[in-house]
Amino acid sequence: MKEDIKVGIADYKITKSPNNLITLGLGSCVGIAVYDKKSEVGGLSHIMLPYSSQYRKVNKVAKYADLALPEMIEKLVKNGARKNRLVAKIAGGASMFQFSDKNPKLNIGQRNIEAVKEILKDMKIPIKAEDVGGTLGRTMIVDLEKFEVSIKQIGKGIKNI
Repeated sequence: MKEDIKVGIADYKITKSPNNLITLGLGSCVGIAVYDKKSEVGGLSHIMLPYSSQYRKVNKVAKYADLALPEMIEKLVKNGARKNRLVAKIAGGASMFQFSDKNPKLNIGQRNIEAVKEILKDMKIPIKAEDVGGTLGRTMIVDLEKFEVSIKQIGKGIKNI
């Protein structure tokens, strides 16, 4: 029986096909779906910040891309995935606030996108599709039966990546 599994902010979940993984409210946050087609095991992470090293008190691993992704990948492997078969799809990283001085340090969405791409590259996990940037929040629905990711944006309908 197909189940919809919700992933909260600063959280990740793993499951098997035919389940769906869903995360709401991807503004500057980035959603990272990772999947192994052969074992049908997949995960979805909803990260808020790029690197934990910028913060003194790290109380939640799943909040940071540099901690959440390696931990989620490790759990996928423990549940039957093979690291060399993993592929990813990412969404989010919107610029939710307009800053007059265009300081790149203030654009957390762009910094999240860059960090996620760098971390996945370092882990040798190819990104097969993405829907990132812009100024609108997103909902991400990952169908593990086909590894199809549906992106919903207000006023834009549904886009499959």
